[in-house]
Amino acid sequence: MLSGVQMPRMNSIMERWVQTCRRELLDRTLIWNQRHLLHALCEFEQFYNSHRPHQGIANARPLRPLPAPVANPEQLDPLTIRRHDRLGGILHEYQRAA
Repeated sequence: MLSGVQMPRMNSIMERWVQTCRRELLDRTLIWNQRHLLHALCEFEQFYNSHRPHQGIANARPLRPLPAPVANPEQLDPLTIRRHDRLGGILHEYQRAA
């Protein structure tokens, strides 16, 4: 695949995404056929862009605004965390319980 002339960083960004996808998904999954591969990649893309925290500004997700800071330490004590497994337990989502 050729990259655009005006986008010199495109190859490095895509290489990073492919490396992450391979390390976190494909190395841990036995793919049966093309349909299974497309399903797994679609789930991973949603996980990567909407839930997974990134090492950036305050671990903000790419498609979400920055989270509000917790100023009161007493708010941290009663937190209950719930885990939701995706793709049969390969990917994990963690959320605070209401």
